[in-house]
Amino acid sequence: MIPSKKNGEAISRLNIGLFRLSLIAIFVGVVTGFGALGFRGLIGFIHNLFFLGRISYVYDANTHTPGSPWGIFVILVPVVGGLIVTLLVTKFAPEARGHGVPEVMDAIYYSEGRIRPVVAAVKSVASSISIGTGAAVGREGPIIQIGASLGSTIGQIIPLAAWQRITLVAAGAGAGIAATFNTPIGGVMFAVELMMPEVSVRTFLPVALATGTATFIARLFVGLEPAFRTPIAMSAHHPASFYALLLYTFLGVLTGLAAALFTQGLHWTEGVFDRIRNSYFRHAIGMLIVGMMVYTLFQTFGHYYVEGVGYATVQDVLVGGLDVAPLLALLFACKLIATLLSLGSGASGGIFSPSLFMGATLGGV
Repeated sequence: MIPSKKNGEAISRLNIGLFRLSLIAIFVGVVTGFGALGFRGLIGFIHNLFFLGRISYVYDANTHTPGSPWGIFVILVPVVGGLIVTLLVTKFAPEARGHGVPEVMDAIYYSEGRIRPVVAAVKSVASSISIGTGAAVGREGPIIQIGASLGSTIGQIIPLAAWQRITLVAAGAGAGIAATFNTPIGGVMFAVELMMPEVSVRTFLPVALATGTATFIARLFVGLEPAFRTPIAMSAHHPASFYALLLYTFLGVLTGLAAALFTQGLHWTEGVFDRIRNSYFRHAIGMLIVGMMVYTLFQTFGHYYVEGVGYATVQDVLVGGLDVAPLLALLFACKLIATLLSLGSGASGGIFSPSLFMGATLGGV
């Protein structure tokens, strides 16, 4: 079917050149970079307010949270946060529930990259509350959805062809990862592997520019520090023995089985909680159990461990400050259960941080 002259004019008007698309992608990177910084600050504010009873944006996820002044009533902090999250998600944006990446992929492949502008705002607040009040979820999935929503919104404000709007969605998602982990190449590779139906110069260049810009913005305020510190000895080259290679292979098999358990367990948990019709009651039950786990771990081992993103535990494992195999195995199981309960009952957050936590503890064992 040959398009009419009118349709052809409309298509040519929508398809802007690569230079202009690249400039728009840079703007997406700037907005997403500042969005990632604001998201991290909001998590810190909520965490300090709900857990410690103080007003502050300063929050280092790589250090353990000190004991809460609420004592045993800290169990209720995740419950209160869960009720607020349920209200936001139910009333304003059901897409903000969960870890965000499937929703972005659905928008790319089935909605021509269209994501409602309200999703970015609701996802930011809902995920900040979930993470800040102790839900065992990550901040990577939310910032992917936030960045993708920002890219989609800009692509809808400026009339673009569907493939160009999708490119901006992928650019926003990659920029979110890049700004969060200080990894511009990682952000590009993430977008290429998961978010881009087409990989070519006209799509790759805007995504690369957006991720680089977002990383630059984040580095201006956060610095050049990597996401995790590693011992100096790891930077030196030491040939691995055959025995060590076998251990790595075994760890890969074990981690693969754990990943399958995590994925299937999440589907099963969501199905179980979906039988509870009242969404507020559903999420309150899940977060109450998480709160009890968090408090029990603190009373037994001195740290809350599984609350929030869990970066502090990952850092401890990397530097050798946590090397007791039975405790590591217990933390793996607790994080698995807490994440399944959090996401299965309706929390808003990602699965990447929990995956890092569980992988680090398995490797530590």
